[in-house]
Amino acid sequence: MKKFSLWILLLSMLIACNGNLKTSQAGLDPAIENKIDSIIAQMTIEEKVGQMSQFTIDLIGKGGNAFFSSEPFEIDAVMLDTVIGKYKVGSILNTSNNRARTTEVWEKSIRTIQERAIKETGIPVIYGIDAIHGTTYTAGATFFPQEIGMAATFNRELVRRGAQITAYETRASNIPWNFSPTMDIGRDARWSRQWESYGEDVYLNSEMGTIVVRGYQGDNRNSVENSYLAACIKHYMGYGVPVSGKDRTPAVISESELREKYFEPFRNAIVEGGALSLMVNSGIINGVSTHADYRLITEWIKEDLEFDGVVVTDWADVQNLYTRDRISEDYKDAVKAAINAGIDMVMEPYNLAFCPTLIELVDEGEVSIERINDAVRRVLRLKYRLGLFEKPYWSRDEFPDFGSSEHEAVAESAAAESITLLKNDNSVLPLPANARILVTGPNANSMRTLNGGWSYSWQGEKTEEFAQQYNTIYEALQNKFGTANVKFEPGVTYKMDGQYFEENPPEIQKAVAAASGVDYIVLCVGENSYCETPGNLDELTLSENQTNLALALQKTGKPVILVLNEGRPRLISKIEPGSVAVVQTYLPGNFGGDALADILRGDINPSGKLPYTYPKYEQGLITYDHKPSQNIAGKMEGAYDYGAQTSVQYPFGYGLSYTTFTYSNMSVDKTDFTSDDIVKVSVDVTNSGEVEGKESVLLFSSDLVASLSPDVRRLRGFEKISLKPGETKTVTFDLKGEDLAFVNERGKWTIEEGAFMLQLGNQTANINCTVTKVWETPSK
Repeated sequence: MKKFSLWILLLSMLIACNGNLKTSQAGLDPAIENKIDSIIAQMTIEEKVGQMSQFTIDLIGKGGNAFFSSEPFEIDAVMLDTVIGKYKVGSILNTSNNRARTTEVWEKSIRTIQERAIKETGIPVIYGIDAIHGTTYTAGATFFPQEIGMAATFNRELVRRGAQITAYETRASNIPWNFSPTMDIGRDARWSRQWESYGEDVYLNSEMGTIVVRGYQGDNRNSVENSYLAACIKHYMGYGVPVSGKDRTPAVISESELREKYFEPFRNAIVEGGALSLMVNSGIINGVSTHADYRLITEWIKEDLEFDGVVVTDWADVQNLYTRDRISEDYKDAVKAAINAGIDMVMEPYNLAFCPTLIELVDEGEVSIERINDAVRRVLRLKYRLGLFEKPYWSRDEFPDFGSSEHEAVAESAAAESITLLKNDNSVLPLPANARILVTGPNANSMRTLNGGWSYSWQGEKTEEFAQQYNTIYEALQNKFGTANVKFEPGVTYKMDGQYFEENPPEIQKAVAAASGVDYIVLCVGENSYCETPGNLDELTLSENQTNLALALQKTGKPVILVLNEGRPRLISKIEPGSVAVVQTYLPGNFGGDALADILRGDINPSGKLPYTYPKYEQGLITYDHKPSQNIAGKMEGAYDYGAQTSVQYPFGYGLSYTTFTYSNMSVDKTDFTSDDIVKVSVDVTNSGEVEGKESVLLFSSDLVASLSPDVRRLRGFEKISLKPGETKTVTFDLKGEDLAFVNERGKWTIEEGAFMLQLGNQTANINCTVTKVWETPSK
């Protein structure tokens, strides 16, 4: 196809100059589709299969082997000729040697790749990366709180702005495709990727994920501007609820819950957000490996939603169909199963045998050429939408705001609004300016723990090398309260060259001795950084060393302020009662220490709210939207007088402030409604305290009686407001009647006649659905 390369580039630039060919966000751009028709008609099968393949950059790096490269990193021209010249590969991903690179290295590397691709086929490569809480793999990038912290802000605008900045700085790295946001609902506290989710609620995940997609992609999905990129929503779907609680292990989900809860965030991100690509779940749902599930990939996504984007595998998951799941007898059979299920691009990431294997399947008629052409069309469409044919690489100088103070200010605001005050006995917080403080615990003096995984490296173990200019909790408290007033003695430390859960022999008595002469103890506990399967655990309770440290410090009689810095809620029921205050920081990013110091001093009023239910006991894991039978009040009568009440440490949506908010005058504009109606729900919120504060107003609904046992409550809306002391604001929600529907046992959306209770703060109102409706289409 070399002879067509110049023609393709000229045609692309010609059509791009014609502004009349631009269409709206919904639907396809005819000009793009015409160009794709022309290209596909002249492509060889080798070129088509190459477009469907994706390999990691270390495969084409100098030195080492396929798994690592020599430093300083450079592209190996011989391997590049193999990957691009021989196999016509259409996509590269990841960073070399599992470490962040400068924008200059990214520019040089990707320019080299693109020049070779254009010379070979005239088709640019699409480069993909995991930019999870900022541009993960670029030195100097702005890092935000991880998704769980962004969810805790309940602030749509902050989330949108964070996504825009991440898109800008990822584009500054010459990368136009981001494997984010994570849309998995974090409904199991044991899961090692809990912190990559927006928490346990369907609506919160749907809203935040869709906002991030829009923030990444801008307003026109057919022509993504240079400062935006393509989102890849992941991991479709049910990935976050494995039965074992361990990463990449099977899930069992009812048909109604699969559609109502786990599918809904993905549906919303595609239909409302316009997501350009989707990554498939690495696990198994109800016995079916998701990467081979035609029903979920092709029928639910491509057909029912008319999704016109790219479906990509996760890392090496086609191989997993036969090496791990054993549903295929060999690699060839696994490739066949995945492609025929609807996979468009395979993230291999090392095995170049994928290309000749798929060609052989086509030659044998096991994979149709129509399936191949559909996949290639989707890949080319994504490249056109990103403008890669016109501009396959660019200069870092076009992005002068990379890592700017303006961007960092947004990240610091996000960290501050994410931090959640869970306990504050006798208003011990905020602390006085002259407070003498002991800072202790394994998370007190670590940038690695503040950021978590996906930070400068996969597991976050290289963070200290790249983040020295930022402040740990200890350093931030020194800056805030004065060096002379702040002591540091960790008592417990992590084994930084070991697994995330390993700790060094404790020195608890040193910390106890250091508590003499101070007024307060700020105890920073939680987890070291981890990501994915290496983050699996067998025990959710906080480590024994950290628990013993807390108990010993509490015996000193000094007020202990418990600071949690963790990716998932580790159980603290043994040490919470003896702590006068509890502050959840989640994984707040590079500005977490500064934001926490501002909150402890009172320069910022905390406003975060829990995006999940904080469990109290290992056998008491539950979500707020549980069934009535999981929370029986009292006991049954008779011989079998059992109860099923579940205790939690803190409920979903919980979070304290240094002020108080009063809710009053809740009203609805109609008490009877149908699925076609919109019910206006209003409430007055007053700052009844003495300091300015922000409040996330959460609207809940309860279906009082239904043909399937209903969830006890569901989040239906949220709005964050700021109020000065004595100020009152009216908050109004437009609640669609159809949004109160549930999915019945046949997998159909249903709303039934009967009463619903709405709740805002301590205010409630009842409304009544007057007409039952069952939707026969997959979506409402």
